[in-house]
Amino acid sequence: MNVPHKTWEIVLPSEVATQELARDLAFAIAPGDVIAIGGDLGSGKTALARAVIRTLAGDDCLEVPSPTFTMMQVYELPRFPVVHADLFRVNTLAELSELGWEEASSGAAVLVEWPEKAGPLLQTERLEIHIELAPDLGPGHRRIQMAGIGGWAGRLMQLRAEHALLEAAGYGHAKRAHIQGDASTRSYERLSIEDGSAILMKAPASRDGPPIRQNRTYGEIAKLAQTMEPFVALSRGLRARGFSAPEIYSADLNSGLLLIEDLGTTGLTSGDPQQPIDERYIAAIDVLIALHTQPLPPALPVAPRVEYPIPRYDLDAFLIEAELLIDWYLPHRKSAPLDATSREIFRATWRDTLLDPLNHSATWVLRDYHSPNLLWLSEREGLQQIGLLDFQDALIGPPAYDVASLLMDARVTVSEKMEVQLLSRYAMGRYRADPNFDPAQFAAHYVIMGAQRATKILGIFARLDKRDGKPQYIQHMPRVWNYLSRTLEHPSLAALKSWYAANVPPPPEAATPVPQEPELPFGEPEQSAAPAPEPEA
Repeated sequence: MNVPHKTWEIVLPSEVATQELARDLAFAIAPGDVIAIGGDLGSGKTALARAVIRTLAGDDCLEVPSPTFTMMQVYELPRFPVVHADLFRVNTLAELSELGWEEASSGAAVLVEWPEKAGPLLQTERLEIHIELAPDLGPGHRRIQMAGIGGWAGRLMQLRAEHALLEAAGYGHAKRAHIQGDASTRSYERLSIEDGSAILMKAPASRDGPPIRQNRTYGEIAKLAQTMEPFVALSRGLRARGFSAPEIYSADLNSGLLLIEDLGTTGLTSGDPQQPIDERYIAAIDVLIALHTQPLPPALPVAPRVEYPIPRYDLDAFLIEAELLIDWYLPHRKSAPLDATSREIFRATWRDTLLDPLNHSATWVLRDYHSPNLLWLSEREGLQQIGLLDFQDALIGPPAYDVASLLMDARVTVSEKMEVQLLSRYAMGRYRADPNFDPAQFAAHYVIMGAQRATKILGIFARLDKRDGKPQYIQHMPRVWNYLSRTLEHPSLAALKSWYAANVPPPPEAATPVPQEPELPFGEPEQSAAPAPEPEA
Protein backbone atom coordinates (compact mmCIF):
# COMPACT_ATOMS: atom_id res chain seq x y z
CA MET A 1 0.00 0.00 0.00
CA ASN A 2 1.36 3.44 -0.96
CA VAL A 3 1.32 5.73 2.07
CA PRO A 4 1.35 9.49 1.28
CA HIS A 5 4.69 11.08 2.15
CA LYS A 6 5.71 14.76 2.00
CA THR A 7 8.87 16.50 3.20
CA TRP A 8 9.90 20.01 4.22
CA GLU A 9 13.42 21.13 5.03
CA ILE A 10 14.13 24.39 6.80
CA VAL A 11 17.22 26.07 8.27
CA LEU A 12 16.72 27.86 11.57
CA PRO A 13 19.32 30.50 12.53
CA SER A 14 18.77 30.56 16.29
CA GLU A 15 17.09 29.00 19.29
CA VAL A 16 14.39 31.68 19.06
CA ALA A 17 13.61 30.57 15.51
CA THR A 18 13.45 26.95 16.71
CA GLN A 19 10.98 27.97 19.41
CA GLU A 20 8.87 29.79 16.82
CA LEU A 21 8.75 26.64 14.68
CA ALA A 22 7.71 24.69 17.78
CA ARG A 23 4.94 27.21 18.38
CA ASP A 24 3.72 26.73 14.81
CA LEU A 25 3.81 22.96 15.27
CA ALA A 26 1.74 23.26 18.44
CA PHE A 27 -1.12 24.85 16.49
CA ALA A 28 -1.06 22.01 13.95
CA ILE A 29 -1.18 19.18 16.47
CA ALA A 30 -4.36 17.34 17.45
CA PRO A 31 -5.25 14.47 19.80
CA GLY A 32 -4.06 11.15 18.41
CA ASP A 33 -1.05 12.64 16.62
CA VAL A 34 2.43 11.20 16.93
CA ILE A 35 5.38 13.56 16.49
CA ALA A 36 8.59 11.54 16.20
CA ILE A 37 11.59 13.74 17.04
CA GLY A 38 15.01 12.38 16.04
CA GLY A 39 18.57 13.70 16.02
CA ASP A 40 21.92 13.38 17.74
CA LEU A 41 22.49 14.03 21.43
CA GLY A 42 22.44 17.77 22.10
CA SER A 43 20.73 18.66 18.82
CA GLY A 44 17.73 20.22 20.56
CA LYS A 45 15.06 17.50 20.55
CA THR A 46 13.94 18.15 24.12
CA ALA A 47 14.04 21.92 23.61
CA LEU A 48 11.69 21.56 20.63
CA ALA A 49 9.30 19.29 22.56
CA ARG A 50 9.39 21.62 25.58
CA ALA A 51 8.46 24.62 23.42
CA VAL A 52 5.55 22.72 21.86
CA ILE A 53 4.21 21.70 25.27
CA ARG A 54 4.53 25.21 26.71
CA THR A 55 2.68 26.65 23.74
CA LEU A 56 -0.15 24.14 24.12
CA ALA A 57 -0.26 24.90 27.85
CA GLY A 58 -0.31 28.66 27.25
CA ASP A 59 2.46 28.96 29.85
CA ASP A 60 5.98 29.96 28.78
CA CYS A 61 7.30 29.12 32.24
CA LEU A 62 5.76 25.65 32.60
CA GLU A 63 8.31 23.20 33.99
CA VAL A 64 8.94 20.58 31.29
CA PRO A 65 11.88 18.41 32.38
CA SER A 66 13.55 15.96 30.06
CA PRO A 67 11.91 12.53 30.49
CA THR A 68 15.26 10.75 30.00
CA PHE A 69 14.94 8.92 33.32
CA THR A 70 11.17 8.76 33.78
CA MET A 71 10.94 7.88 30.06
CA MET A 72 7.39 9.22 29.83
CA GLN A 73 5.60 12.26 31.18
CA VAL A 74 1.88 13.06 30.71
CA TYR A 75 0.61 16.66 30.65
CA GLU A 76 -3.11 17.34 31.09
CA LEU A 77 -3.36 20.52 29.02
CA PRO A 78 -6.42 22.73 28.34
CA ARG A 79 -7.21 21.45 24.85
CA PHE A 80 -6.03 17.83 25.13
CA PRO A 81 -3.42 15.73 26.97
CA VAL A 82 0.15 15.47 25.69
CA VAL A 83 2.57 12.60 26.26
CA HIS A 84 6.28 13.47 26.17
CA ALA A 85 8.41 10.34 25.87
CA ASP A 86 12.17 9.78 25.68
CA LEU A 87 12.94 6.22 24.63
CA PHE A 88 16.76 6.47 24.77
CA ARG A 89 16.95 4.00 27.69
CA VAL A 90 14.34 1.60 26.30
CA ASN A 91 15.87 -1.68 25.13
CA THR A 92 12.86 -3.88 24.41
CA LEU A 93 9.26 -3.40 23.32
CA ALA A 94 8.19 -5.17 26.50
CA GLU A 95 9.69 -2.30 28.53
CA LEU A 96 7.67 0.16 26.51
CA SER A 97 4.50 -1.82 27.12
CA GLU A 98 5.22 -1.92 30.86
CA LEU A 99 5.43 1.88 30.85
CA GLY A 100 1.78 2.00 29.80
CA TRP A 101 2.60 3.49 26.37
CA GLU A 102 -0.62 2.47 24.66
CA GLU A 103 -2.88 3.55 27.52
CA ALA A 104 -1.18 6.92 28.00
CA SER A 105 -1.20 7.78 24.28
CA SER A 106 -4.89 7.01 23.76
CA GLY A 107 -6.61 10.31 22.95
CA ALA A 108 -3.40 12.29 23.49
CA ALA A 109 -0.83 13.91 21.25
CA VAL A 110 2.51 12.12 21.60
CA LEU A 111 5.93 13.77 21.31
CA VAL A 112 8.51 11.02 21.26
CA GLU A 113 12.29 11.40 21.26
CA TRP A 114 14.41 8.50 19.96
CA PRO A 115 11.34 7.14 18.17
CA GLU A 116 13.23 4.34 16.46
CA LYS A 117 13.18 2.47 19.79
CA ALA A 118 9.37 2.14 19.51
CA GLY A 119 9.65 0.02 16.37
CA PRO A 120 6.29 -1.41 15.25
CA LEU A 121 4.47 0.32 18.13
CA LEU A 122 4.94 3.65 16.35
CA GLN A 123 1.86 4.29 14.25
CA THR A 124 2.27 4.70 10.51
CA GLU A 125 0.58 8.10 10.28
CA ARG A 126 2.96 10.51 11.95
CA LEU A 127 5.12 13.58 11.60
CA GLU A 128 8.84 12.82 11.67
CA ILE A 129 11.25 15.60 12.63
CA HIS A 130 15.01 15.21 12.38
CA ILE A 131 17.19 17.92 13.95
CA GLU A 132 20.88 18.40 13.32
CA LEU A 133 23.29 21.16 14.28
CA ALA A 134 24.65 23.21 11.37
CA PRO A 135 27.82 24.94 12.65
CA ASP A 136 28.94 25.43 9.05
CA LEU A 137 26.10 27.94 8.67
CA GLY A 138 26.74 29.79 11.91
CA PRO A 139 26.49 29.42 15.70
CA GLY A 140 23.11 28.14 16.85
CA HIS A 141 21.98 27.17 13.34
CA ARG A 142 20.02 23.97 12.89
CA ARG A 143 18.75 22.02 9.92
CA ILE A 144 15.24 20.67 10.42
CA GLN A 145 13.99 17.92 8.14
CA MET A 146 10.29 17.08 8.46
CA ALA A 147 8.41 14.23 6.83
CA GLY A 148 4.65 13.90 6.92
CA ILE A 149 3.50 10.30 6.57
CA GLY A 150 -0.09 9.28 5.83
CA GLY A 151 -2.57 11.96 6.86
CA TRP A 152 0.33 14.12 8.00
CA ALA A 153 1.52 14.50 4.39
CA GLY A 154 -1.18 17.04 3.58
CA ARG A 155 -1.02 18.61 7.03
CA LEU A 156 2.70 19.23 6.70
CA MET A 157 2.13 21.05 3.42
CA GLN A 158 -0.57 23.06 5.17
CA LEU A 159 1.87 23.92 7.95
CA ARG A 160 4.41 25.02 5.36
CA ALA A 161 1.83 27.22 3.66
CA GLU A 162 0.89 28.84 6.99
CA HIS A 163 4.55 29.55 7.70
CA ALA A 164 5.01 31.20 4.29
CA LEU A 165 1.81 33.26 4.58
CA LEU A 166 2.64 34.62 8.03
CA GLU A 167 6.25 35.39 7.14
CA ALA A 168 5.20 37.29 4.02
CA ALA A 169 2.53 39.26 5.92
CA GLY A 170 4.87 40.28 8.72
CA TYR A 171 3.29 37.98 11.30
CA GLY A 172 6.02 35.35 11.37
CA HIS A 173 7.04 36.31 14.91
CA ALA A 174 3.52 36.88 16.21
CA LYS A 175 2.25 35.42 19.44
CA ARG A 176 -0.42 32.88 18.55
CA ALA A 177 -3.51 32.01 20.59
CA HIS A 178 -6.13 29.40 19.71
CA ILE A 179 -9.67 30.78 19.43
CA GLN A 180 -12.61 28.59 20.32
CA GLY A 181 -14.37 28.27 16.98
CA ASP A 182 -17.92 27.58 15.89
CA ALA A 183 -19.57 24.25 15.23
CA SER A 184 -17.80 23.87 11.90
CA THR A 185 -14.45 22.30 10.98
CA ARG A 186 -12.81 25.69 10.50
CA SER A 187 -10.21 26.80 13.03
CA TYR A 188 -9.02 30.22 14.10
CA GLU A 189 -6.05 31.82 15.84
CA ARG A 190 -5.44 35.33 17.12
CA LEU A 191 -1.99 36.60 16.14
CA SER A 192 -0.54 39.45 18.18
CA ILE A 193 2.37 41.70 17.26
CA GLU A 194 3.53 45.05 18.62
CA ASP A 195 1.49 46.99 16.06
CA GLY A 196 -1.78 45.13 16.59
CA SER A 197 -3.42 41.81 15.91
CA ALA A 198 -5.02 39.73 13.19
CA ILE A 199 -7.00 36.51 12.85
CA LEU A 200 -5.68 33.47 11.03
CA MET A 201 -8.61 31.58 9.54
CA LYS A 202 -7.93 28.01 8.42
CA ALA A 203 -10.36 26.09 6.25
CA PRO A 204 -8.64 23.78 3.75
CA ALA A 205 -10.91 22.74 0.88
CA SER A 206 -12.42 19.28 1.29
CA ARG A 207 -15.50 17.31 0.39
CA ASP A 208 -17.90 16.95 3.27
CA GLY A 209 -18.75 13.28 2.89
CA PRO A 210 -20.03 10.74 0.40
CA PRO A 211 -22.79 11.50 -2.12
CA ILE A 212 -26.22 11.04 -0.55
CA ARG A 213 -28.63 12.11 -3.28
CA GLN A 214 -28.29 12.53 -7.04
CA ASN A 215 -24.53 12.00 -6.69
CA ARG A 216 -24.24 15.13 -4.53
CA THR A 217 -22.98 15.43 -0.96
CA TYR A 218 -24.96 17.05 1.83
CA GLY A 219 -22.78 20.17 1.58
CA GLU A 220 -23.34 20.46 -2.16
CA ILE A 221 -27.11 20.16 -1.80
CA ALA A 222 -27.22 22.55 1.16
CA LYS A 223 -24.92 24.98 -0.70
CA LEU A 224 -22.23 25.06 1.97
CA ALA A 225 -18.96 26.77 1.05
CA GLN A 226 -16.27 24.26 0.11
CA THR A 227 -13.45 26.81 -0.35
CA MET A 228 -12.40 30.24 0.91
CA GLU A 229 -13.50 32.10 -2.25
CA PRO A 230 -17.04 32.79 -0.95
CA PHE A 231 -15.69 34.39 2.25
CA VAL A 232 -13.33 36.60 0.25
CA ALA A 233 -16.06 37.64 -2.19
CA LEU A 234 -18.67 38.37 0.50
CA SER A 235 -16.21 40.20 2.75
CA ARG A 236 -15.26 42.56 -0.04
CA GLY A 237 -18.87 42.91 -1.18
CA LEU A 238 -20.10 43.81 2.30
CA ARG A 239 -17.25 46.22 2.96
CA ALA A 240 -17.87 47.97 -0.36
CA ARG A 241 -21.44 48.64 0.83
CA GLY A 242 -20.42 50.14 4.15
CA PHE A 243 -20.71 47.12 6.44
CA SER A 244 -18.06 45.96 8.93
CA ALA A 245 -16.87 42.68 7.49
CA PRO A 246 -13.20 41.89 8.24
CA GLU A 247 -10.61 43.31 5.90
CA ILE A 248 -8.52 40.60 4.25
CA TYR A 249 -4.81 41.23 4.79
CA SER A 250 -3.40 38.20 3.04
CA ALA A 251 -4.69 34.98 1.50
CA ASP A 252 -3.59 31.59 0.23
CA LEU A 253 -6.82 30.33 -1.29
CA ASN A 254 -5.28 27.07 -2.50
CA SER A 255 -4.39 26.18 1.08
CA GLY A 256 -7.56 27.59 2.61
CA LEU A 257 -5.77 30.26 4.62
CA LEU A 258 -6.82 33.84 5.30
CA LEU A 259 -5.20 36.47 7.46
CA ILE A 260 -8.01 38.88 8.31
CA GLU A 261 -8.81 41.92 10.43
CA ASP A 262 -9.35 41.28 14.13
CA LEU A 263 -12.73 42.79 15.02
CA GLY A 264 -12.28 42.03 18.72
CA THR A 265 -14.33 39.97 21.14
CA THR A 266 -17.19 42.21 22.29
CA GLY A 267 -20.53 40.66 21.38
CA LEU A 268 -24.17 41.71 21.45
CA THR A 269 -24.99 40.06 24.79
CA SER A 270 -24.01 40.29 28.44
CA GLY A 271 -24.56 38.53 31.74
CA ASP A 272 -24.72 34.91 32.83
CA PRO A 273 -26.76 33.48 31.26
CA GLN A 274 -26.18 35.72 28.27
CA GLN A 275 -28.95 38.21 27.51
CA PRO A 276 -29.39 40.46 24.45
CA ILE A 277 -28.35 44.10 24.84
CA ASP A 278 -31.15 46.22 23.36
CA GLU A 279 -28.98 48.88 21.72
CA ARG A 280 -26.86 46.27 19.96
CA TYR A 281 -29.76 44.15 18.73
CA ILE A 282 -31.40 47.30 17.37
CA ALA A 283 -28.19 48.04 15.47
CA ALA A 284 -28.12 44.45 14.18
CA ILE A 285 -31.69 44.69 12.84
CA ASP A 286 -30.80 48.02 11.23
CA VAL A 287 -27.97 46.30 9.35
CA LEU A 288 -30.52 43.89 7.86
CA ILE A 289 -32.83 46.77 6.92
CA ALA A 290 -29.94 48.51 5.16
CA LEU A 291 -28.86 45.32 3.41
CA HIS A 292 -32.36 44.37 2.28
CA THR A 293 -33.28 47.81 0.93
CA GLN A 294 -30.52 48.10 -1.65
CA PRO A 295 -29.89 46.35 -4.96
CA LEU A 296 -27.39 43.53 -4.54
CA PRO A 297 -25.53 41.78 -7.36
CA PRO A 298 -25.81 38.00 -7.90
CA ALA A 299 -22.02 37.66 -8.29
CA LEU A 300 -18.98 39.26 -6.61
CA PRO A 301 -15.30 39.54 -7.57
CA VAL A 302 -12.79 37.30 -5.82
CA ALA A 303 -9.70 38.33 -7.78
CA PRO A 304 -9.03 40.08 -11.10
CA ARG A 305 -11.16 38.37 -13.78
CA VAL A 306 -12.49 35.89 -11.20
CA GLU A 307 -16.09 36.17 -9.95
CA TYR A 308 -18.03 34.18 -7.38
CA PRO A 309 -21.70 33.62 -8.32
CA ILE A 310 -23.71 33.55 -5.08
CA PRO A 311 -25.83 30.36 -5.13
CA ARG A 312 -29.62 30.38 -4.73
CA TYR A 313 -31.15 29.17 -1.50
CA ASP A 314 -33.34 26.74 -3.41
CA LEU A 315 -35.96 24.21 -2.40
CA ASP A 316 -33.50 21.30 -2.34
CA ALA A 317 -31.26 23.16 0.11
CA PHE A 318 -34.14 24.01 2.45
CA LEU A 319 -35.45 20.43 2.37
CA ILE A 320 -32.12 18.68 2.96
CA GLU A 321 -31.57 20.95 5.97
CA ALA A 322 -35.02 20.21 7.38
CA GLU A 323 -34.41 16.47 7.02
CA LEU A 324 -31.61 16.72 9.59
CA LEU A 325 -34.44 16.54 12.11
CA ILE A 326 -35.37 13.08 10.83
CA ASP A 327 -31.83 11.81 10.35
CA TRP A 328 -30.29 13.04 13.61
CA TYR A 329 -32.75 14.55 16.09
CA LEU A 330 -35.30 11.71 16.06
CA PRO A 331 -32.60 9.05 16.67
CA HIS A 332 -31.20 11.31 19.40
CA ARG A 333 -34.62 11.19 21.08
CA LYS A 334 -34.68 7.42 20.49
CA SER A 335 -37.80 7.68 18.36
CA ALA A 336 -38.79 4.82 16.12
CA PRO A 337 -37.37 5.25 12.58
CA LEU A 338 -39.74 6.99 10.20
CA ASP A 339 -41.11 4.94 7.36
CA ALA A 340 -40.73 6.18 3.79
CA THR A 341 -44.31 7.45 3.67
CA SER A 342 -43.92 9.63 6.79
CA ARG A 343 -40.68 11.09 5.44
CA GLU A 344 -42.30 11.90 2.12
CA ILE A 345 -45.26 13.57 3.86
CA PHE A 346 -42.72 15.65 5.82
CA ARG A 347 -40.93 16.66 2.60
CA ALA A 348 -44.14 17.36 0.73
CA THR A 349 -45.54 19.50 3.56
CA TRP A 350 -42.36 21.52 3.77
CA ARG A 351 -42.26 21.81 -0.03
CA ASP A 352 -45.73 23.35 -0.08
CA THR A 353 -44.89 25.64 2.85
CA LEU A 354 -41.69 26.97 1.31
CA LEU A 355 -43.08 27.81 -2.12
CA ASP A 356 -44.40 31.26 -1.19
CA PRO A 357 -41.18 32.61 0.41
CA LEU A 358 -39.16 31.21 -2.49
CA ASN A 359 -41.37 32.88 -5.08
CA HIS A 360 -41.01 36.40 -3.68
CA SER A 361 -38.19 38.92 -3.38
CA ALA A 362 -34.72 37.60 -2.68
CA THR A 363 -31.59 39.15 -1.19
CA TRP A 364 -28.23 38.11 0.21
CA VAL A 365 -28.90 35.68 3.06
CA LEU A 366 -25.84 35.71 5.34
CA ARG A 367 -27.31 32.53 6.83
CA ASP A 368 -25.67 32.54 10.26
CA TYR A 369 -26.69 36.02 11.32
CA HIS A 370 -26.92 35.48 15.08
CA SER A 371 -25.10 36.41 18.27
CA PRO A 372 -22.02 34.13 17.95
CA ASN A 373 -21.15 35.77 14.63
CA LEU A 374 -21.90 39.42 15.43
CA LEU A 375 -19.51 41.76 17.24
CA TRP A 376 -20.01 45.19 18.78
CA LEU A 377 -17.54 47.81 17.53
CA SER A 378 -18.18 50.73 19.87
CA GLU A 379 -15.49 52.89 18.30
CA ARG A 380 -17.32 52.92 14.96
CA GLU A 381 -20.54 54.69 14.03
CA GLY A 382 -23.92 53.74 12.61
CA LEU A 383 -24.21 50.46 10.75
CA GLN A 384 -20.47 49.87 11.10
CA GLN A 385 -20.88 49.23 14.82
CA ILE A 386 -21.94 45.65 13.96
CA GLY A 387 -19.02 43.43 13.00
CA LEU A 388 -19.96 40.57 10.67
CA LEU A 389 -18.40 37.09 10.74
CA ASP A 390 -19.06 33.62 9.32
CA PHE A 391 -20.88 34.58 6.13
CA GLN A 392 -19.09 32.26 3.70
CA ASP A 393 -22.24 30.12 3.32
CA ALA A 394 -24.28 33.13 2.15
CA LEU A 395 -26.94 32.52 -0.50
CA ILE A 396 -29.57 34.47 -2.39
CA GLY A 397 -32.91 33.80 -0.77
CA PRO A 398 -35.79 35.06 1.41
CA PRO A 399 -34.91 38.19 3.46
CA ALA A 400 -36.89 36.81 6.41
CA TYR A 401 -34.28 34.10 6.97
CA ASP A 402 -31.62 36.30 8.57
CA VAL A 403 -34.23 38.16 10.60
CA ALA A 404 -35.35 34.80 12.03
CA SER A 405 -31.70 33.83 12.65
CA LEU A 406 -31.19 36.93 14.77
CA LEU A 407 -34.47 36.94 16.69
CA MET A 408 -34.70 33.17 17.26
CA ASP A 409 -31.11 32.84 18.42
CA ALA A 410 -30.30 29.23 19.30
CA ARG A 411 -27.81 30.22 22.01
CA VAL A 412 -29.47 33.30 23.52
CA THR A 413 -33.07 33.69 24.58
CA VAL A 414 -34.68 36.63 22.79
CA SER A 415 -37.84 37.63 24.65
CA GLU A 416 -41.13 37.77 22.78
CA LYS A 417 -41.34 41.49 23.60
CA MET A 418 -37.96 42.21 21.99
CA GLU A 419 -38.85 39.98 19.05
CA VAL A 420 -42.05 41.93 18.35
CA GLN A 421 -40.36 45.31 18.75
CA LEU A 422 -37.52 44.45 16.39
CA LEU A 423 -39.84 42.84 13.84
CA SER A 424 -41.90 46.03 13.86
CA ARG A 425 -38.77 48.13 13.48
CA TYR A 426 -37.66 46.00 10.54
CA ALA A 427 -41.11 46.28 8.91
CA MET A 428 -41.07 50.07 9.31
CA GLY A 429 -37.63 50.35 7.77
CA ARG A 430 -38.58 48.19 4.81
CA TYR A 431 -41.87 50.07 4.31
CA ARG A 432 -40.16 53.47 4.30
CA ALA A 433 -37.82 52.28 1.57
CA ASP A 434 -40.57 50.53 -0.40
CA PRO A 435 -44.28 51.32 0.17
CA ASN A 436 -45.12 48.02 -1.57
CA PHE A 437 -43.55 46.09 1.30
CA ASP A 438 -46.25 43.83 2.81
CA PRO A 439 -45.78 43.35 6.60
CA ALA A 440 -48.34 40.55 6.85
CA GLN A 441 -46.70 38.59 4.06
CA PHE A 442 -43.28 39.16 5.63
CA ALA A 443 -44.58 37.93 9.00
CA ALA A 444 -45.79 34.71 7.37
CA HIS A 445 -42.39 34.24 5.73
CA TYR A 446 -40.68 34.99 9.04
CA VAL A 447 -42.41 32.16 10.90
CA ILE A 448 -41.77 29.77 8.00
CA MET A 449 -38.06 30.61 8.00
CA GLY A 450 -37.97 30.40 11.80
CA ALA A 451 -39.61 26.98 11.80
CA GLN A 452 -37.27 25.67 9.09
CA ARG A 453 -34.20 27.01 10.87
CA ALA A 454 -35.27 25.59 14.26
CA THR A 455 -35.95 22.23 12.58
CA LYS A 456 -32.50 22.25 11.03
CA ILE A 457 -30.75 23.32 14.23
CA LEU A 458 -32.31 20.54 16.31
CA GLY A 459 -30.82 18.11 13.81
CA ILE A 460 -27.45 19.88 13.73
CA PHE A 461 -27.13 19.93 17.51
CA ALA A 462 -27.96 16.22 17.69
CA ARG A 463 -25.39 15.54 14.93
CA LEU A 464 -22.73 17.58 16.74
CA ASP A 465 -23.29 15.42 19.81
CA LYS A 466 -23.44 12.03 18.13
CA ARG A 467 -21.05 12.36 15.20
CA ASP A 468 -18.63 15.08 16.27
CA GLY A 469 -18.40 14.50 20.03
CA LYS A 470 -19.62 18.02 20.92
CA PRO A 471 -22.35 17.48 23.53
CA GLN A 472 -22.31 21.11 24.71
CA TYR A 473 -24.89 22.06 22.08
CA ILE A 474 -27.54 19.78 23.60
CA GLN A 475 -28.19 22.34 26.35
CA HIS A 476 -29.65 24.73 23.75
CA MET A 477 -32.23 22.31 22.38
CA PRO A 478 -35.08 23.35 24.72
CA ARG A 479 -34.70 26.97 23.61
CA VAL A 480 -34.78 25.97 19.94
CA TRP A 481 -37.81 23.76 20.59
CA ASN A 482 -39.65 26.69 22.16
CA TYR A 483 -38.95 28.85 19.11
CA LEU A 484 -40.21 26.04 16.89
CA SER A 485 -43.35 25.59 18.98
CA ARG A 486 -44.13 29.30 18.78
CA THR A 487 -43.78 29.43 15.01
CA LEU A 488 -45.97 26.37 14.52
CA GLU A 489 -48.88 28.26 16.07
CA HIS A 490 -49.08 30.42 12.94
CA PRO A 491 -52.10 29.45 10.80
CA SER A 492 -49.95 28.97 7.70
CA LEU A 493 -48.05 26.16 9.47
CA ALA A 494 -51.08 24.13 10.58
CA ALA A 495 -50.15 21.10 8.46
CA LEU A 496 -46.59 21.10 9.77
CA LYS A 497 -47.80 21.49 13.35
CA SER A 498 -49.93 18.38 12.95
CA TRP A 499 -47.02 16.36 11.54
CA TYR A 500 -44.64 17.46 14.31
CA ALA A 501 -47.22 16.70 17.00
CA ALA A 502 -47.55 13.14 15.70
CA ASN A 503 -43.86 12.41 15.04
CA VAL A 504 -41.46 14.64 16.98
CA PRO A 505 -40.98 14.44 20.77
CA PRO A 506 -39.68 17.53 22.57
CA PRO A 507 -36.18 17.53 24.04
CA PRO A 508 -35.94 16.89 27.79
CA GLU A 509 -36.84 19.91 29.95
CA ALA A 510 -38.39 21.81 27.04
CA ALA A 511 -41.16 24.08 28.17
CA THR A 512 -44.50 23.69 26.42
CA PRO A 513 -45.66 27.18 25.44
CA VAL A 514 -49.30 28.13 25.84
CA PRO A 515 -50.82 27.87 22.34
CA GLN A 516 -51.45 31.33 21.00
CA GLU A 517 -51.19 33.13 17.74
CA PRO A 518 -47.84 34.91 17.64
CA GLU A 519 -47.88 38.68 18.05
CA LEU A 520 -46.22 39.65 14.79
CA PRO A 521 -46.43 42.95 12.86
CA PHE A 522 -49.50 42.21 10.75
CA GLY A 523 -50.71 45.82 10.98
CA GLU A 524 -49.56 48.87 9.13
CA PRO A 525 -45.88 49.69 9.71
CA GLU A 526 -46.72 53.16 11.06
CA GLN A 527 -48.25 51.50 14.14
CA SER A 528 -45.01 49.90 15.32
CA ALA A 529 -44.55 49.70 19.06
CA ALA A 530 -40.77 50.00 18.79
CA PRO A 531 -39.54 53.05 20.73
CA ALA A 532 -36.09 52.99 19.15
CA PRO A 533 -34.67 55.79 16.96
CA GLU A 534 -34.82 55.86 13.18
CA PRO A 535 -32.94 53.02 11.44
CA GLU A 536 -29.99 54.07 9.29
CA ALA A 537 -31.13 52.46 6.06
